[in-house]
Amino acid sequence: MTAELLQRAYEIATAYLDGVADRRVGSLADYSTLVTQLGGELGDIGDDPRSVIERLARDADPGLVATAGPRYFGFVIGGALPVTVAADWLTTAWDQHAFSFATSPTAAAVEEVVRRWTAQLLGLAPDVSFGLVTGATMANFTCLAAARHATLGAVGWNVEEDGLFGAPPLTIITSEESHATLFASLQMLGLGRSRVARVACDAQGRMRSAELSRLLESVSGSFVVCAQAGNVNTGAFDPIDDIADTVHAAGGWLHVDGAFGAWAAASSRFRHLTAGMQKADSVSVDAHKWLNVPYDCGFAFTRHPAAHRAAMTLEASYYVPNPADARANHHFVPESSRRARGFTVYAALRSLGTRGVAELVERCCDLARRMADRLARHPRISIMNDVVLNQVLVRIAPPAGGDERAVDAFTATVIDRVQRDGTCWLGGSTWHGMHVMRISVSNWSTTEPDIDRAAESIISALS
Repeated sequence: MTAELLQRAYEIATAYLDGVADRRVGSLADYSTLVTQLGGELGDIGDDPRSVIERLARDADPGLVATAGPRYFGFVIGGALPVTVAADWLTTAWDQHAFSFATSPTAAAVEEVVRRWTAQLLGLAPDVSFGLVTGATMANFTCLAAARHATLGAVGWNVEEDGLFGAPPLTIITSEESHATLFASLQMLGLGRSRVARVACDAQGRMRSAELSRLLESVSGSFVVCAQAGNVNTGAFDPIDDIADTVHAAGGWLHVDGAFGAWAAASSRFRHLTAGMQKADSVSVDAHKWLNVPYDCGFAFTRHPAAHRAAMTLEASYYVPNPADARANHHFVPESSRRARGFTVYAALRSLGTRGVAELVERCCDLARRMADRLARHPRISIMNDVVLNQVLVRIAPPAGGDERAVDAFTATVIDRVQRDGTCWLGGSTWHGMHVMRISVSNWSTTEPDIDRAAESIISALS
């Protein structure tokens, strides 16, 4: 029965992947219809397993979004490399509990290998600590938990034991354009979303290091500064090198949110954008964005393994002691029960090599530049950002012209038309008070013809 079910799932999955490049990218499915079709009363007697798989595939199909395809440009979502899909199937079949060496020696060993390889690719110190988490939110959470431990510990407060009641003050400093996942992490850590000091940014969304220096003059006590490697709208990078020197001279912790932008370090063409990232005390990265592994997968790095472990480790009497020379994965992540995510990352890195990762980054950046160039030829389309990486921001004027509100409204109209057309999928964003179309290129399978076809669909939506 197992072999038959896996064979049927394989047939359905490969048929989907074989056609994903040509199917409608977005979904027009109605939510209530999907719930009705997929749901109904749960019977007393279960259905035949093969029919369950076939019905799931049939009823789910209308609501599937072709994020695995080459013309999905929303939310910085990369499609999964074929080798990582295959590795993910093996991960599911093996069903390893990646908690520790005792529960899966291979999962522990693979995560150590992945730690070494990713540190090398991103230009981080070879001895950085590393946690393999679900994505950028939990990577930020993990890194900031380590920062909270280290900074409060330096003034004699054990936050893991004593909590935050009565704790010395801890100032969190972000940029005006820090990503929402950073504030979600602060909220979960008890540090507050609104109790942050925000540093002004330049026109491209880069933190102004001079403004940070002035702000730090008024900060007393412990503090953490959160910088960005890759603004979520423009792709611009904070001046991390200058920021790191400023923060460390003042005795603070520097965290870098490098969800997608950190991957620029893998390319000799774009590495300069990440200058100074190796000086950061912690770095968060998404793997299911630009490395193109399946959901869910993120990295939390720190230069302070002891603080990282102290912030995350929770032991129980029934845990089997880890061999002294073996990695204990649960020392570096919030979860105990967890999927062995390292297998897909291993497959991606082993199949691509350092050159392949660099080429993936460079190809996406070149395609983003191509999209911007194609769209900019139209007299009513304005490219709003310097396309330094894989992000393109677009504003579209209505045929009759108009003020900024009219441009906002028409840009939103075009986004809706493009989504309904289905040739490609992209979303909107608010940037510096303006409504913009946001295009993110981060899929391994996207080609120049895909960019040209998508650009034509956008231009056609103007009329």
